[in-house]
Amino acid sequence: MESATTRPAAADDPDAGGPPAALRLSGLHKTFGANTAVDHVDLVVPQGSFFGLVGPNGAGKTTSLSMAVGLLRPDEGTSQVFGVDVWSDPVEAKALIGVLPDGLSMPERLTGRELLTYIGQLRGIEAGVLAGRVQELLDVMELGAAERTLVVDYSTGMRKKIGLATALLHGPRLLVLDEPFEAVDPVSAAALKAILTGFVASGGSVVLSSHVMPLVEQLCDTVAVMAGGRVVAAGPLAEVRGGGTLEQTFVRLVGGDEQGRRGLSWLAS
Repeated sequence: MESATTRPAAADDPDAGGPPAALRLSGLHKTFGANTAVDHVDLVVPQGSFFGLVGPNGAGKTTSLSMAVGLLRPDEGTSQVFGVDVWSDPVEAKALIGVLPDGLSMPERLTGRELLTYIGQLRGIEAGVLAGRVQELLDVMELGAAERTLVVDYSTGMRKKIGLATALLHGPRLLVLDEPFEAVDPVSAAALKAILTGFVASGGSVVLSSHVMPLVEQLCDTVAVMAGGRVVAAGPLAEVRGGGTLEQTFVRLVGGDEQGRRGLSWLAS
């Protein structure tokens, strides 16, 4: 397998005297029985970056992100958020992170406002502050018209938006989003993109996992490619994709089934 791994700029590396990375994964490793899902992954997400994590199904993206944010304990390795260890100091670390997992489960017999209020109360946000944040999030996410609609009756796009709202509610410095645009209609996707780019422009950092290469190229300034539980390329978008598109680089690095690319014999002309 071809590798083109590069490191992000040293200014974002605490070892080089710069500010701590928004997210630093060091030697993360996870096995499930005989299967190695994540194989000693090292990854640095610079502060203020819009970071894209791409890879085929089974590459280890979701497992890596789950370990990174404290949802799944690694067999080996560490995850640090702005220099705070996720596993030795989980309360402080998780206060800095907003997470939108793939297939997010949430209390569905609540309205959007009730859900956000409930999450805010769990977070310990003062009542007056919480009410203002809930209203602002509903307005920005364009969910105000669904004031009395239960989450169980939300469309896929609405569920993604309310999920992102729960991730933003406590004012995190880092968002970690696993397939946030999957099955989302174009109108909702445009709204989500605007919110995320605005978050980065205001000083936040985003890690986005996606299968959609044009989307990553549109939004992200830094990317990493995973395959077989390992990072096979990482760095600024322009460096990783070289002279081609990100999709072309991805196919070259990850490879694929040549028979599948040729197509089905009985459909050939």
